[in-house]
Amino acid sequence: QPGSASNVPRPKETASSLNALSAAMGRVKSDTGRESFAALKRELLAMPPADAAKWIGEMLDSGQDIAAGGRLGIRPDQGHLSLTCRQGPVPRKPGQLRDVTASSCVWSGSGHSRRAMSDIWNYANPQLKGLVAYEPGKPIEEVARELGLEPGEIVKLASNENPLGPSPKALEAMHEALGQAQLYPDGGGYKLRQAIAAKFGLEMGNVVLGNGSNEIIEFVGHAFLRPGDEVVTAEHAFVVYKLMATLFGAATIEVPDPGFKHDLDAMAAAITPRTKEVFVANPNNPTGTLCTQEEIDRFMAKVPDHVIVIFDEAYYEFLDVPLDTLKYIREGRNVVVMRTFSKIQGLASLRIGYGLAPKHLAEVLQKTRQPFNANAIAQAGALAGLQDDDHMNRTRDLNREGRAYLQKTFAELGLEFTPSYGNFVLVKVGDGDALFAYAMKKGVILRAMRAYKLPEYVRVSVGTMPQNEKFVRVLKEWLTERA
Repeated sequence: QPGSASNVPRPKETASSLNALSAAMGRVKSDTGRESFAALKRELLAMPPADAAKWIGEMLDSGQDIAAGGRLGIRPDQGHLSLTCRQGPVPRKPGQLRDVTASSCVWSGSGHSRRAMSDIWNYANPQLKGLVAYEPGKPIEEVARELGLEPGEIVKLASNENPLGPSPKALEAMHEALGQAQLYPDGGGYKLRQAIAAKFGLEMGNVVLGNGSNEIIEFVGHAFLRPGDEVVTAEHAFVVYKLMATLFGAATIEVPDPGFKHDLDAMAAAITPRTKEVFVANPNNPTGTLCTQEEIDRFMAKVPDHVIVIFDEAYYEFLDVPLDTLKYIREGRNVVVMRTFSKIQGLASLRIGYGLAPKHLAEVLQKTRQPFNANAIAQAGALAGLQDDDHMNRTRDLNREGRAYLQKTFAELGLEFTPSYGNFVLVKVGDGDALFAYAMKKGVILRAMRAYKLPEYVRVSVGTMPQNEKFVRVLKEWLTERA
């Protein structure tokens, strides 16, 4: 294992070593097509260790002069291939320089060749090394393969998806759009942005389309975050906020949330001159809690102008009485309201969402957006779904019934849960990982909460009533076996 940069000396390449390598390249030029010192290194390091050793040996076996008064030496240095020239007589007979092994020329890891020129992390942005990638809920197909189950037997209650699927109108629009899949989409999203703006009494200039609402988080980061900045979130808010902050080299200030509800007064108090963003998820994922209009208004009165407030409202359509955060956009405050077509619209696989912001702020975010980030099929489905109130009402009714059933069941079983305003419920079961594993073997996919520092909990999405009932049967079996 190579040492660290602090305790391993790095050899200096001398003029003689460069001359030796230059001469060596002359001997192998016809085989490699490379004519530079750096290219020789790259050629060697791209090879499996054994092949590199053999190649070097064959080169030296030629018996040709490599450099007057010099030898070619090869040794590892902090995972690098170090090519140097050692002084000494030049052997003239083939094979006398054949003492070259894989371990002496290439540092190998995980059983195959690595580019010994080194650990790629020496060149990557340092904040990425400790970053834990977001882990989504397990797909049905993956569970079916792992456990030998039929996909149709599996119930997925892990990712807060719409159990009714997309709107029939959205399906029809998407089928029609598929016939023109050879064409690039409308990069400006004119029709969809116009429809969103009209629905909420705004203008098209207030709307920014994203590849899912998650991409809006990235836009804000690109626009405003620099290394050393701070982002304020609730302790048990959506993990992607912290992930994105880390991606841009910013620190995340996680404010305790008693009862798993945002403490907006404490979050306002956590703002410093280095704070660039504050995230308020309402309702919050994964806890399902909701801040009141009064709490939001009090919070906004304390937020200074240099801070961008991002209201994540992915689940706002499930509220019986939605809160008004759009008023801050109309007032010109530095606010972004994120919404999505993944939840009540049932279009999660299309990755389509949007941000609403004052025009001056939306203009900045648009400059960070990749061309064609919202594909044509997604735009067509979102536009049709946006106008299908009947489908949204059916989804709300189903969710209201299923959520009440789950919460009533948890109460009867003596399980602690957080009353939810979303399409999921967070419930304390004692060992979330164990229930997750048990339920998956029974064909029910849940979401364990260890990543949210809640190892005793699982989050259960609301499904159809048969799906909810299957989960409850599995839960009761598991509790009985543990008793």
